[in-house]
Amino acid sequence: MISGPYFVLVVMAALWCGLASGVFVAFSTFVMRGLGALPAGRGIAAMNAINIAAVNPAFMAAFLGAAALCVMVTVVTFVVWPDQGTVTLLLGCTLYLLGAFGVTITANIPRNEALAELAGDEESERSAAYWRRYLREWVAWNHIRGAAAFAATVSFVLALT
Repeated sequence: MISGPYFVLVVMAALWCGLASGVFVAFSTFVMRGLGALPAGRGIAAMNAINIAAVNPAFMAAFLGAAALCVMVTVVTFVVWPDQGTVTLLLGCTLYLLGAFGVTITANIPRNEALAELAGDEESERSAAYWRRYLREWVAWNHIRGAAAFAATVSFVLALT
C-alpha cells in the first residue's frame, strides 16, 4: 500500500504530469492551429518568441518538476517495492520520462532550434517550406508527449487506487 510521504510524492507526480499534459494539449489543440493560420513569416516569428518566453521559471518548474518527481518516484519505488502498484508506478514514470521529457529533448527542441535559425529570414520561400514541415512534425511529436504525460498521470492515479 502506498502511504505517507510516498503517497504525497506520487500525488505530486500525478499533478505535475497532468499539468504538463495540459500545456502540451493546449498547444496541439489551439496554439499551433492559431500560429498555422498566420502567414509563414508571422507564424515563425511568433513561435520563436514563444520558444524564448517558454524558458521561464513557471514552465520549467512544471516540465522539469514532473521529470524530477518521476525520477524520485522511480527510485523510491525500487527501494520500497510496494505490494501493489509497482508496475503501474514504474510505467507512469517511464511514460513521462521517455514519452514527454525524452520526446521534447529529441524531437521538439531540435525543431525549435532549426526554426530559430530562420530568424531574420522569415519571409523567404525556404522559411515558408520549413514552417509547413515544422508545423506538421512538431505538432505530431507534441501529440505524443501530451498523450504520454496524460497516460503517466492516469498510471499514477491507478497506482493510488
